[in-house]
Amino acid sequence: MTLEKFFMENPKVGIGVSGGVDSSYLLYAAHKYDATIKAYYIKTAFQPEFEFRDAKKLSEQLGVELNVLELDIMSNASAVANERDRCYHCKKFIFGALLEQAHADGCKVVIDGTNATDDASDRPGIKALLELGVRSPLRECGIKKMELRRLSKEAGLFTWDKPPFACLATRIPHGQSLTSELLKRVEMAEESLSALGFSDFRVRVHDGAARLQFQADQIGQAITKRTDITKAVKQHFPIVLIDLDGR
Repeated sequence: MTLEKFFMENPKVGIGVSGGVDSSYLLYAAHKYDATIKAYYIKTAFQPEFEFRDAKKLSEQLGVELNVLELDIMSNASAVANERDRCYHCKKFIFGALLEQAHADGCKVVIDGTNATDDASDRPGIKALLELGVRSPLRECGIKKMELRRLSKEAGLFTWDKPPFACLATRIPHGQSLTSELLKRVEMAEESLSALGFSDFRVRVHDGAARLQFQADQIGQAITKRTDITKAVKQHFPIVLIDLDGR
């Protein structure tokens, strides 16, 4: 199957848009193939503000209205418990709400940006999507991550080379309960590193400290800038560690 055929067979869709490479290209493809689109961004404490900004920017670039659903993910005890199946409970919660709204808006088919590179056997979130009946056209059409980046670049999408990003909850060790305050501290620490010129890194919580994971080719730069990094991140965490193993 091709994306063109998918949207011919499903001419009206609700799309979950995250601001990342995958869902951005999916939104572009739905628009390109003249589908009737309802695009939704789920705003929770797990998503950083820059993802929301990117989702809005992409929607404006395509001329598609972005519907924002604000959900209190912290009210979901199973997600907040942060066990190894956290992603399952989170996806079930947010896409359950998205489905409800999409169906109310007249969209029987709801799709997301899961691509063919994603391993369903290792992704509890994909299990939740399958249970809910959410379809993943990129996966169904066999489109993998590298091809998505190429297609996005050809389409002129600014997201084409955007680094992969997992939600803020992934920065907290499994078993440690999540709080809005802790997630916000992680987000602000990562924003401060972005302002210093770093990309594709993680600020992970480690026994109350911030453990910084940079790409291997940026570790030297991080060590050179350790004074600036320490000053910036210590506004949010009392101890700052650089993981020399990198990401």
